[in-house]
Amino acid sequence: MNKLESLPGLLTSEYEQFSGVHGIGVAKFAQLKGIAELARRYYNVRMREESPLLSPEMTREFLQSQLTGEEREIFMVIFLDSQHRVITHSRLFSGTLNHVEVHPREIIREAIKINASALILAHNHPSGCAEPSKADKLITERIIKSCQFMDLRVLDHIVIGRGEYVSFAERGWI
Repeated sequence: MNKLESLPGLLTSEYEQFSGVHGIGVAKFAQLKGIAELARRYYNVRMREESPLLSPEMTREFLQSQLTGEEREIFMVIFLDSQHRVITHSRLFSGTLNHVEVHPREIIREAIKINASALILAHNHPSGCAEPSKADKLITERIIKSCQFMDLRVLDHIVIGRGEYVSFAERGWI
């Protein structure tokens, strides 16, 4: 499938991919990039104003806005306080097309530094299929076990695909 045939693909494309597309020059490309950046900023503002745990749909939309269309696997964490309000979110690890190396110790270090009590884990699958791999399940278990020693709760791990997602919590895996 051509990357330019979907909205996320269109908004995350590079200029070279537009060469030869009638009616799209540098100015139109800049407008599309501006729209994508506005969408990201919109969700960042909403994320600070609303607790995603009061709105799981908002959490998914935010994560999709951050991770859809990325060409590499990105692992991010939403850090929450004891009332499950968002403290911050961070892209902690970046990998390759089909793998990202995740270090539980780094997640815990960041959580302790900002006094987080709970976490929502998320990463993308650039292939578009959101179904978690065996490695995804294993690293989630490792993170959960590591966090338990520090009184940190992992509330969910959401895998973002192209137009789809999988929530470990919704499947009863957490």
